[in-house]
Amino acid sequence: MQMKKISTHLLFILKWLFITIMTAGLVGSATAWFLIALDFVTIWRTNHIWVVNFLPLIGLGIGFAYHYFGADAKKGNDLILEIHQATETTSTTSTKTSSTKPIPLIMAPLVFISSLLTHLGGGSAGREGTAVQIGGAIADQFTSIFKLSSAERKTILIMGVSAGFAAVFGTPFAAAIFALEIMSFRKVKFENIIPSFAAAFGAHYICLAWMVKHTVYSIDIIPSITISTISWTMLAGLIFGLAAFLFIYTGKIFEALFSKIKFEPMRPFIGGIIISLFIVVANSTKYIGLGIPSIMDAFNTPAGSFDFALKLLLTSLTLSAGFKGGEVTPLFFIGATLGNVLIWFIPLPMALLAGMGFVSVFAGATHCVIASIIMGIELFGIQAGMYVGIASLVAYFASGRNGIYNAKLKMGAKYDLYNFISKTKGL
Repeated sequence: MQMKKISTHLLFILKWLFITIMTAGLVGSATAWFLIALDFVTIWRTNHIWVVNFLPLIGLGIGFAYHYFGADAKKGNDLILEIHQATETTSTTSTKTSSTKPIPLIMAPLVFISSLLTHLGGGSAGREGTAVQIGGAIADQFTSIFKLSSAERKTILIMGVSAGFAAVFGTPFAAAIFALEIMSFRKVKFENIIPSFAAAFGAHYICLAWMVKHTVYSIDIIPSITISTISWTMLAGLIFGLAAFLFIYTGKIFEALFSKIKFEPMRPFIGGIIISLFIVVANSTKYIGLGIPSIMDAFNTPAGSFDFALKLLLTSLTLSAGFKGGEVTPLFFIGATLGNVLIWFIPLPMALLAGMGFVSVFAGATHCVIASIIMGIELFGIQAGMYVGIASLVAYFASGRNGIYNAKLKMGAKYDLYNFISKTKGL
């Protein structure tokens, strides 16, 4: 009897060790290939700018692909969150086999190719959405292979999200927290924490093994903490939160407008026409693609007065029309360039303001404030932690209850920091 118990535990450990290695390896490698291809596509577009004229046709192709082959996958990140929530409602016992419909594996190649095409044509989008969807789609395939229970499936989905986020940004600590925070705030279980961190670090190092380099940011001057600097930081956080609020609701407005176009493949076609016209009329490519050069410049040189607003509008338009990618890197652009111009009236170093905005707008828009603070510390160092933390918390509350992940909102207020504080302040 004792030997049988030992054998059962050993098989359980070996199963999860195998799943963790495979998830980290596959997601880390797929993300690395995506980043390598994305660099190639970005360079090619820069050298052949005429390709932006074909963005409407690219959008039409993406629209048809999702309409006929990826109807279940078009929800993107929200699909992963919805399945995770549906799984949670059925996981009354850890032995109950998950019966929720699996994430279609076709999501991975569809979002991989569609994101590259979006960037090739000059759409303003990010990359984390691609990595997270690839991670979720790949990881969820182990559910049927190993006949995982509902509780175990929750764990594997968290691992897929953390692996994709870690590999794409090179911030494994923030990625592990992001997956836990976005999936089940306040209901995080100990058995999910170790797998989330293991998948994040594994995918991160696999991505590095493919010789992928992540962007390095630095804040050279960090002033001492005083009442004055904290006050200015809170003001900056308020402004960053309002920018996040604007991003969220601009996206909802564009989504409502595009929803009036009943034949969905036409939405990115029409959106592509508008974006192409903007690029031609503005005679600038500063606001398309990821915008990494502009983000880096925001730490050192003055940004344009309306850079953040133009990036906000173009990204909202791109994603609402049905192009693929992600929101996070554009949020970094919006936050960094907005922080840059706040030096006009906030007496804090330019790089610090850019770094605070970089993280805080992300916190406000995603409502993943803990992951945002951890990311700020990973990217900018522990000395910037106090400023990043204060600004992110203020931005979180200033951005309101809504966020860019609709499915996270449908989970209910019980998963929100607002409700957590309201329930505990009377203790």
